[in-house]
Amino acid sequence: MIICPNCQHKELQGALFCSECGAQLVVIDVLNTRTIKKTPSDLLEPKGVVPPVSNSFKMGKTSEPSISLHIVDSGQVVHLKDRNEFTLGRTVEGQPILPDVDLTPFDAFSLGVSRLHAALRIVNKDIVVTDLGSSNGTRVNGQKIVPHVDYPISHGDTIALGKLKIQIIIIQ
Repeated sequence: MIICPNCQHKELQGALFCSECGAQLVVIDVLNTRTIKKTPSDLLEPKGVVPPVSNSFKMGKTSEPSISLHIVDSGQVVHLKDRNEFTLGRTVEGQPILPDVDLTPFDAFSLGVSRLHAALRIVNKDIVVTDLGSSNGTRVNGQKIVPHVDYPISHGDTIALGKLKIQIIIIQ
C-alpha cells in the first residue's frame, strides 16, 4: 500500500495519483520538453473550442450518435467510428489485451492512465462511461466515479483518466 503524503489515504501499489485528493504519489525524474512552433494563423484561431451540439439523437432519431474525444492538453481530436463500445487506455510492449483507443501518444503513462482504464458505450442512444478498475480512477466533470458502474455522459462533458482530461464531443 502507498500512503498519500497529502491526505493520508491508502492507495494500491502502482498508483501514481491519490484517488481522493489527486496528489502525485510517485515522482518521476523525467523531463519531457517539446518545441512548439506557432504560425500567425495559430495565434488568430482559438484552440480547443468545441461548438455546441444538441442532443437531438435522444429525441427519437433513429441513427446512432458518433463520439469524438477532444484531448484537452494537446487540442487533438480522436474520432471513434463503426462500433458501439470502445475501451480507452495505453499500450505496453507485450501486453496481451490492447485498448481500442490507445492514449499512449498523449503522455498517458505519466498522466496515470491504466492499460485498460475505461470504456465508452452507446446504450439505447445514450452514451455511458465505465471505469474498468483503473489504478488512478476516472472522473466525470470533476466527480470521481465508482469502478464497473455505467455513468451517462453528454456532449461537452469532461472525463479525466488519471490526470488526462478528455472532452466528449457527440455528433449526430
